[in-house]
Amino acid sequence: MSLTQSDIERIANLARLELSGAQSETMRTQLNGFFDIVEQMNAVDTTGVEPLAHPTAVIDHVSLRLRPDVASEPNDREANQKSAPAVERGLFLVPKVIE
Repeated sequence: MSLTQSDIERIANLARLELSGAQSETMRTQLNGFFDIVEQMNAVDTTGVEPLAHPTAVIDHVSLRLRPDVASEPNDREANQKSAPAVERGLFLVPKVIE
């Protein structure tokens, strides 16, 4: 798969981006490079290879070093809300954005 300049212009339009000619060409080169890598990965024969539930599932001697899930910071809600322009009952008040 190879993107053309018109593809890049359409993608930029959908993303609401303004790209100069040089930026557009750079973007096309980078995206086509990405698609080349994907095509190389798709070309690898994975017949008979089972998907892994987790990447470390094949490494028996490695155990994940996870820290315990405990609160490590005190609740400083009032201190954190001091700089807020508007707070009510412990909640930040923000302008309405959907009418």
